[in-house]
Amino acid sequence: VLVIETDKTETEVEAPISGRIRPSGAVGDTFACGEVIGTVYADGEDVPDGPAPSGGGAPSGPLPEETAPDVAAPSAATPAPVAHVAAAVATTSTGRMIASPNARRVAAELGVDISTVAGTGPGGRITSEDVEDVASGRAAAVTAAPAAAPSPAAPSPATSATPPAAASAAAAPATAAARQLAELLGVDLTGVPADPTDGRISRDGVARHVRALLAGGAAAAPEGAAPRPTATGGSAPATQTPSETIRLSGMRGTIAKRMHASLQEMAQLTLTMDAAMDAVVADRTARKDAGSAPGFTDYVIAAAARALRSHPRVNSQVTDDGIALLPEVHVGLAVALDEGLIVPVVKNADRLSLGQLAPETTRLADAARSGSLTPDEATGGTFSVTALGMYGVDAFTPVINPPNAAILGVGRIRDELVVENGEGKVAKRMTLSLTWDHRVLDGAPAAEFTQTICQLLADPTQLV
Repeated sequence: VLVIETDKTETEVEAPISGRIRPSGAVGDTFACGEVIGTVYADGEDVPDGPAPSGGGAPSGPLPEETAPDVAAPSAATPAPVAHVAAAVATTSTGRMIASPNARRVAAELGVDISTVAGTGPGGRITSEDVEDVASGRAAAVTAAPAAAPSPAAPSPATSATPPAAASAAAAPATAAARQLAELLGVDLTGVPADPTDGRISRDGVARHVRALLAGGAAAAPEGAAPRPTATGGSAPATQTPSETIRLSGMRGTIAKRMHASLQEMAQLTLTMDAAMDAVVADRTARKDAGSAPGFTDYVIAAAARALRSHPRVNSQVTDDGIALLPEVHVGLAVALDEGLIVPVVKNADRLSLGQLAPETTRLADAARSGSLTPDEATGGTFSVTALGMYGVDAFTPVINPPNAAILGVGRIRDELVVENGEGKVAKRMTLSLTWDHRVLDGAPAAEFTQTICQLLADPTQLV
């Protein structure tokens, strides 16, 4: 019934029970986490005409326990009034107010107009204790500040069905998570700086803005906003009038931020080494004649996974505590899409034979191209393999996929004239490009790791 889409994956959500669904909204509507988005009616039940009422109300029938939402929706009997939600904030220099989410919940439960509560928290923030004091009479209610007169073209706040925070969120270029947090905290998104990479307001940006307001300071600029080149790699105007401008947003924006952070935060070096591929070519030809054959990249992934087992320092990541050696080997396979690059992960690749690994890489690559990868299939990699050999590339400098400590680039298989025992012959060669984090290991162990991969490729029977 649903497809949850992130920057890089799509996750299908199945109906918890059978029946007929009555949706609560239309295409383009926005719902917060925990809100009811539809009602499932059993066979024989009358389904009312029109869309179901949206919002935080409970569905007409109970959901199975294992499918209940993690975020409890407020009761339909005691909804937080729109006016209360809009005013549930302590006054700041921007004219907005800030209150804790728990304070608004308590105000709704006790029937207290939170706009009449004086906040005693940091920066005048309203706390749940402030609300309870007003409800019990321990503190006097204050007169709410009069609202500014609305413009003739704008609806009156008293009659508008949309809270001011939600209206600001709808107008500002912001992520869904940012809008949700802004509405929860009563923050006007027009005062929140946008992320310099994709031009949208992020959830982290809203959080920084709120922390700055509570501290009595100006709105905090997003990380990397000054100077802008640190987030995008350059901010000089185009030397010509562009025929098209591609925004760094969505998958492209995620790749831009992750790769730029990777190069800034790691000490990356690259070495290249030629692998003899005659035995792999012969093995693959024999398997193909028998009915099925792995791809050449599958051989490299299988060899790299076994090499990681022999060189655990490469299968690691840098943490605040030091270099964390990871016990399980999960190899990511870079898959090129029209929108960018995604890296599905072969879990426990070192435990798979070549015959087991090839179908798994095919399945993951197909899922990546169709957009059906699950979040689990696109996360958790401890090492990555990326191939450009199919484009005629011999060697290149791959960029490490954080938080991995290394990545292996795979070039094309080519014919090369070599001399053995004083005689020349044509041999199959392939260049491997290993980029590693010099904080984790030095050049000698990085070369030894690559040598191990080459040795396994020279005798592919070890991969069975």
